[in-house]
Amino acid sequence: MKEPTRVHDRHAFDTLIDGRSPAEFAIDHIPGAINLPVLDNEERRIVGTLYKQVGAFEARRVGGAMVAANLARHLQGPLADKPPGWKPLVYCWRGGLRSGSMTTWLRLVGWDAQQLAGGYKAWRRHVIDTIAQRAPTLPLVVLCGATGSAKTRLLHTLAAQGQQVLDLEALARHKGSLLGALPGVEQPSQTAFETAIATVLETLDPARPVYIEGEGKRIGRLTVPLMLVERMRNSPCIEVQASVAARVEYLLRDYAYLGDRPQWLADQLDPLKPLHGNATIAAWQAMAHARQLPQLFEALATLHYDPSYARSQRAYFKAWAGRQVVVADDLSAQGIEVLAQRVAALPVGTAAATA
Repeated sequence: MKEPTRVHDRHAFDTLIDGRSPAEFAIDHIPGAINLPVLDNEERRIVGTLYKQVGAFEARRVGGAMVAANLARHLQGPLADKPPGWKPLVYCWRGGLRSGSMTTWLRLVGWDAQQLAGGYKAWRRHVIDTIAQRAPTLPLVVLCGATGSAKTRLLHTLAAQGQQVLDLEALARHKGSLLGALPGVEQPSQTAFETAIATVLETLDPARPVYIEGEGKRIGRLTVPLMLVERMRNSPCIEVQASVAARVEYLLRDYAYLGDRPQWLADQLDPLKPLHGNATIAAWQAMAHARQLPQLFEALATLHYDPSYARSQRAYFKAWAGRQVVVADDLSAQGIEVLAQRVAALPVGTAAATA
């Protein structure tokens, strides 16, 4: 008898198999897992209903036939080419009947299949614990700057230059602003967002700086884990300062796709009416419909985002008074390359300085 297989053992296996339904898998799963359902969405509903309304025996009798058919399909399809020495790790919700059934059949074939103790629930506990343990001591350096300061592209460039980054907006699939929804891209579930964060945290070297964009508590509809928010708020800051002209030019490149969505763009401005009044928002919406993005972006930057930014940064980031400032009026791709080099060369956590 082998010791139970735990979450930290998962890297020792050739393939990670999620035996849950496609709907469960879509909400969240262990990174790298493939979905080979023991019961599909409808079958899981049928078995669950039988269990509640008739009893465990009837649910297992009906479900057993479904499980056998599904396992046969997997053996004849995705698993047909696996060699004798193949070593899979199987999990379901709690590490119970579904993954147990699949593990038993795979072992009967002759593979060294193992079952993840605790199933997905054990993975979820691992994610929560990883964030709780690592977030409070992350050596974060927070990139701040008014809207259009190219902070996200700066983060990407720092990563390309070999620096450690934690790109929350990429993990959330959202740019974090009023207009941050990406066309045709759904945000992940909250649990999948946290899984993505924990997966990155596991790879970071605590002896090296980790650059992160200054974020609030929410990115789109997702909530940033509280311990990570608190760590950001207490970490040293670097502020990118760029002219309005440079920022608008950058926004026109970064949000060019909004020109193809005039009605959506106009609709997103509706919530701003209590702040700016119906007349102002109507004028901005007319710009959106007319595809006058330069005028609209400049108005949003100077009249909406900049005043809010000026008010919030000092209150939100506790190290704001000691921030370092980099002036960057060239936000082209080449300019951001140079900017990233300058940022990486700054001494982390020292008193304010102008580069």
